[in-house]
Amino acid sequence: MGLRRWHLVVFVLLAALALACEGAGTAAPEPTGTPKKGLPASMGALGDSITAGYGTCFTLVACSRNSWSTGRSAAVDSHYRRISDANAAIRGHAENYAVPGARARDLAGQAAQAVDDKVQYVTVLIGANDACADRVAGMTGTGAFRDQVDKALARLKKGLPKARILMVSIPDLYRLWQLGHDDERAVRAWRRGVCQSLLARPTSTAEADEDRRREVDNRVDAYNDALEAACDKYGKKCRWDGGSAHRVRFTLDLVNELDYFHPDVEGQQKLADVTWPGRINW
Repeated sequence: MGLRRWHLVVFVLLAALALACEGAGTAAPEPTGTPKKGLPASMGALGDSITAGYGTCFTLVACSRNSWSTGRSAAVDSHYRRISDANAAIRGHAENYAVPGARARDLAGQAAQAVDDKVQYVTVLIGANDACADRVAGMTGTGAFRDQVDKALARLKKGLPKARILMVSIPDLYRLWQLGHDDERAVRAWRRGVCQSLLARPTSTAEADEDRRREVDNRVDAYNDALEAACDKYGKKCRWDGGSAHRVRFTLDLVNELDYFHPDVEGQQKLADVTWPGRINW
């Protein structure tokens, strides 16, 4: 190779490297301005494995790109995607703070992250893990649950006084048992340790097991009442979903076939549909 040609090759490689470095070091622009047409320019999602998109990427790991809230995948018409269609300012400004296994006690830490990022719209879905303990006695008490949610909301209110909060009800876990306790695949998955306070001995019709399941169901109802009350106490910038997520009459087709518990992509889409508030200017 001639010297001149070698210099040209080196120049091209260095130019490509410079462009790559420039792209890697360029942060997304900070959100600016007020929400367009009642829509925010940034958002964040607080919660657990449901909001983290757990189990939607063909394995049992978090997969936030399919989240009903902040997901960016075309597979789910998430709140983020719906907002970005009408307000381009939000693009690149959706953060998912949800963590698989999170309980209400973890919500304040996630709220602090949302405050640090100065998001304008926050979705909250928490409580399934508070009910899904190893045994009924391990479920979070309703009073403690409410206190932990209030603590997180107080952090949001102090740090993000102008942000809109959407409080989402806990899906109907008892319905999952109703649908799956006669399905061999679901029973086999649940016996590996899924939500044992509710799903242990799933085929048993013994009175003690029936009572245990009802106790979990009642606790979820109590949590939802607490979430609604906490949102009402927060004030006008918090909106309760009216129990829409809990009322979904889902089928086993809306949960993944790995654990028969977490929503699959279609389930995430359903959650996005029923919780979508439209204009976010309450």
